[in-house]
Amino acid sequence: MSRSLKATSDPVMTTSDAARLLGVATSTVQLWMESGAIASWKTPGGHRRALMSSVLRMTRPAHLLAASDPAGAAPLAPEFLMPAAPPYPVGAQEQLRLSALAALQLVPSPAEERFERIARLAAAVTDCPIALITLLTAQRQWFKARVGLKAAETPREWAFCSHAILQRDPFIVEDALQDARFRDNPLVTGAPEIRFYAAFPLIGVNELALGTLCVIDREPRRLKSRELQGLEDLANMAMRELNTPPHD
Repeated sequence: MSRSLKATSDPVMTTSDAARLLGVATSTVQLWMESGAIASWKTPGGHRRALMSSVLRMTRPAHLLAASDPAGAAPLAPEFLMPAAPPYPVGAQEQLRLSALAALQLVPSPAEERFERIARLAAAVTDCPIALITLLTAQRQWFKARVGLKAAETPREWAFCSHAILQRDPFIVEDALQDARFRDNPLVTGAPEIRFYAAFPLIGVNELALGTLCVIDREPRRLKSRELQGLEDLANMAMRELNTPPHD
């Protein structure tokens, strides 16, 4: 497939684009491209370019790279492609965020005790009946771990977490019925009848928010400072686990 045909799902990146995505210096990316670690080509003007899929391979655990097609990463699945007019808030780097999430190959994936443990602790620390580790694709909010909720996912347009991943500070809704953004949300008007929501974004190795650690209550409330600190500490643990290959 030609580069022009792949452009919509696999954008062409400059060395500066790749450096921002990977969180490294531009000179480091240049070295990786020149050495072949990142598959690239030169423009007529002598500048290096690479497909996003090739750049994202640098973020993938070695055991996944070994199992992948050596010719390059497969095109992104539809749920990792940003729609032309998303029915939910998105940041300027939403497509990069979706591509980074796809590279981790976590959605979907089997339940893992390391994430379930964090969700249980989040519920206990905040005394909330529901705690979730969420990962947001273009189509759904998928739960890598969950406590107090039977559903394994919700539509992305219902996700409070779509707002939470747009900032680095905690995102808190004390009473969803009093918040114009959420009062008509199906998760508020119906099960699980969300009233209180608090979340910290989960930041990947490339500084993009892949999802959240969030807690939910069916009554309006506020978190005490120690509860908020506990939730932040657990979110940091979840972030480290997201960037660590599954344990054998």
